[in-house]
Amino acid sequence: MKRFFLLIIRPFYWLWKLLSSGLTVLTNLIFLSLVLAVLAISLYTPKITVPADCALVLAPEGAIVEQRSPIDPLTRIISQITDSPLQQETFLQDIVDAVTVAAEDPRIKLLVIKTNRLQQASLDQLRTIGDALETFKKAGKQIIATGDAFNQGQYYLASWADKIYLHPMGAVTLRGFSVFRLYMKEMLDKLAIDFHIFRVGTFKSAVEPLIRNDMSPDDKEANSLWLGTLWKNYSDDIIKQRRLNPETFHENINKMVSQLASVGGDRAQLALATGLVDGLKTRQDLEQLLVAQVGPSRDQKSFNHIDFQKYLQTITPSYTDQEGKKELIGIITATGNILPGPGAVGQIGADDLIKRIRQARQDQRIKAIVLRITTGGGSAFASELIRQELVQAKNDGKVVVISMGAMAASGGYWLAADADAIVAAPTTLTGSIGIFGAIPTVEKTLERLGIRGDGVGTTEIAHFGNPTTAMSLEEASALQMDVEQGYKQFLAIVAQGRKMAITEVEHVAEGRVWDGVTAQQLGLVDVLGDLQTAVNEAARLAKVPRENGYFIELTPDSMLERFRRAEQPIEALMSKLIRASLVPAPLQRTVEEMDLLLNSDDPRDLYSHSLVPLSALMVH
Repeated sequence: MKRFFLLIIRPFYWLWKLLSSGLTVLTNLIFLSLVLAVLAISLYTPKITVPADCALVLAPEGAIVEQRSPIDPLTRIISQITDSPLQQETFLQDIVDAVTVAAEDPRIKLLVIKTNRLQQASLDQLRTIGDALETFKKAGKQIIATGDAFNQGQYYLASWADKIYLHPMGAVTLRGFSVFRLYMKEMLDKLAIDFHIFRVGTFKSAVEPLIRNDMSPDDKEANSLWLGTLWKNYSDDIIKQRRLNPETFHENINKMVSQLASVGGDRAQLALATGLVDGLKTRQDLEQLLVAQVGPSRDQKSFNHIDFQKYLQTITPSYTDQEGKKELIGIITATGNILPGPGAVGQIGADDLIKRIRQARQDQRIKAIVLRITTGGGSAFASELIRQELVQAKNDGKVVVISMGAMAASGGYWLAADADAIVAAPTTLTGSIGIFGAIPTVEKTLERLGIRGDGVGTTEIAHFGNPTTAMSLEEASALQMDVEQGYKQFLAIVAQGRKMAITEVEHVAEGRVWDGVTAQQLGLVDVLGDLQTAVNEAARLAKVPRENGYFIELTPDSMLERFRRAEQPIEALMSKLIRASLVPAPLQRTVEEMDLLLNSDDPRDLYSHSLVPLSALMVH
């Protein structure tokens, strides 16, 4: 009987062995094919040919950034092959490199700027691009800017062009700069939430939305000062580049409604009549104009051109070549709120930034470090950790130069104060030397719901930090002393780093925000300029050739970890998308401001932040 069943089962057994072995082989073959495909893709470099006498098309997409978002290598390679954009951002240095090299490239005859997909950029970033555009024009080459419509940032970039053309159904929207915030005191009162505020400084208005229903006179004064400076820089540049009459330019903006009525409500005609554009042209008109300038493309479907992203693949990017160089200038970029720990995309995690500074500090080839920061501040503790690592770099013999972006205030200034030199743009917002703490308690809210907190502890202060019970006078007193001690420490750091008397620092502190020009006059900034200026300053101080700068990127393990954090919860992404589509812009800015308080893990709940959201400094 046993042999009978074996005879019946054996064919099925061998069939199963055959199938399972075949499946294993097939799986291995598929895996091997995928590995070979990835290797082939990674080794494949598409050949880019720059046509003779062509136009370089500069069409920035999304936000202009100075720190690339983490993207897995395979996605980046596939994107290059398929010619599809990775995401809605454009690296600032890529634009500068392409325009600067194209100025001396005999194959490039013309530059075409298309602004339709540019979403946001700061004034200092656009000015940096403008400097490169000036170099292009000095080489005797023409720039043409086109747009279906222009917002303030798009038009500011376009203003460097020799000719600006607008679609007949488009508009140029210039309305000035402003800061509007949502104030939540009445809402918090209705919810019976007690926000206990501890601060130092007349102008430390970061917490005003929690304790007021409107903007304080002091905050209005401070905001008006820096807004006025930024607007003057913006309008002066446009007036100069477009050769406009200053009084007429400002009057046209202030009297926009009556001016619009004079042209029958046609915004495109208004832009033409006020000299903001040189002509109104459809896309077909522009195509014909460009064909007349540079001839048709090989396939006869467009004008003779090359996109700047493809052009980049034919040149050597700035700050990337270390080959054969024994003395280097390490460049580190960081953007976002300053937080303890590793941080995520859009944040300055103290641990990640310290790793990169330490990497530069321990590299014997690196003689100077340029830290490019764009931040409104954040955790005082995290800022101090970063500052200490920079101080150690100086003690190890490295030159440390800080390059400030659109903003480097509060915690951003805290970590920068000891640098050998601080470089800021005229439009940079900096200073905001002050400290605050904000602790909510919800005992009254719970009481309304019939819930009460109670308990016992082993000491008289065991209840400190409990949000479900009322804050005692003793706890409030201790927290206020924390803030005052932190403020004194901040003043001392600035005084020592900037070689100023404490009384001098007090005069420019109290949370006051300054523009770059004023900050230089007050001794808070050494040199006005951009990243290249900072690299030049580092080269001068370290006696290193200025062309020896290179970007210090995140290490592969840190990049993968940051990518993991960037991709983390899908619900966070959905929340962001819903907020972007449904929540009004002022409320989005308020959420951005409160994000620091909700997501920071400062061990003493001390914050040095201007709470001017970076989005408020983006020209759009």
